[in-house]
Amino acid sequence: MATIVSTSLSAQQLSAEQSDPKQTQYMQGYPPPAEKRINARDGSFFEFPALRYSVCHMREFMPTVGVERLNRTPVHCFERAIDNNIDNLTFTPTGADTTITFAESLGLNYTDGMLILHRGRIVYERYFGELTPERVHAVMSVTKSLTGTIASVLAVEGVIDTTKTVAYYVPELAESGFGDATVRQVMDMTTAIKYSEDYTDPEAEVWKFSAAGNAMIDHPAGTPQGYYDYLPQIVKEGEHGNVFGYRTVNSDVLGWIIARASGKTVAELMQEWFWSRMGMELDAYYQVDALGIPFAGGGFNAGLRDLARFGEMIRCGGLWRGVQIIPQAAIDDITKGGTAEPFARSAYNKSLPGWSYRDMWWKSNNANGAFMARGVHGQAIYIDPAAEMVIVRLASSDKASNTLLDATSLPAYEAVAEYLINSK
Repeated sequence: MATIVSTSLSAQQLSAEQSDPKQTQYMQGYPPPAEKRINARDGSFFEFPALRYSVCHMREFMPTVGVERLNRTPVHCFERAIDNNIDNLTFTPTGADTTITFAESLGLNYTDGMLILHRGRIVYERYFGELTPERVHAVMSVTKSLTGTIASVLAVEGVIDTTKTVAYYVPELAESGFGDATVRQVMDMTTAIKYSEDYTDPEAEVWKFSAAGNAMIDHPAGTPQGYYDYLPQIVKEGEHGNVFGYRTVNSDVLGWIIARASGKTVAELMQEWFWSRMGMELDAYYQVDALGIPFAGGGFNAGLRDLARFGEMIRCGGLWRGVQIIPQAAIDDITKGGTAEPFARSAYNKSLPGWSYRDMWWKSNNANGAFMARGVHGQAIYIDPAAEMVIVRLASSDKASNTLLDATSLPAYEAVAEYLINSK
């Protein structure tokens, strides 16, 4: 489900404390009073501040498909070495001239959960709002990086040839804007298509894509019925490979390619490769459309600690507790980052100068080689190899834009990394 942005000025002014679901009381009562009810049919479940409740209850609003742990392995329990000094670390937000503490940044970004691993041990763990250790949370576009990871593995294994065109794997897209794009261009989001993901524009194509995938609304005759029914309508605009353009539909095209090439959906592969093998703590799930297609671009929901397990496995080159879960070569492909020129030509180079994008992961190209998965409203898996650190943040910000959150997020992560490196 694509994000629905609130236009209520009073809602946008609510602080993290004021918008806490314990204060707003959405969906509380037997039944909830009319003014506290939210649902997927009218999009109210994704308006701020109701969003702060729904991110931990998506299965109650939308159909889903499970990604289950299946009890094949005992739950992996992290060692703990909690460092209370992290809350007091100070940093200067981008563009500011005064410092704030790490603890203060959490509220500014409407954090629901924050976990930091150092060398595989939990050094920091906090829960806010509706999130608890026993609940899962929507990860939004962090899902894209999971999809990209699966594709990277399939490419290494020869199941997917990234030089082939989209049409080779999905003939239904041959006449669309994706038809002559290569799989690599889809994975790195350098496709040239007419598609706007500007959430502030009610006419943006993202809303039509969102409506197509919403299984809870009536679809008039002649309108797309599901994600795959919408994708063939996208037209080409420009030349593929020239400019990075962050568009969710690339991830769902990639999900379609994965399913065609492997014979399994992204949900099935996430369960088979990761959730049933890594000692995960909670079952996860994907939101699906009316045809049961997992939303490969933003529909994953998982627990904070389980996302940390996934991130630590990526940091360790696909190795998890002595078992090579996925090939090192797949991780190497992710961490080398994308080609610089397409990103430099994009609008994102203004807010993330020097960054790149490959396999649906964001590469900072900073001195530590940090890279990350990013989700709208503030979800993140941030991996810093030099600091031997993984940060997972789950959030439900009033701002549907990481660009607006980065000033108080990225410098905070870098401050923690520097602290951990110096505390070795």
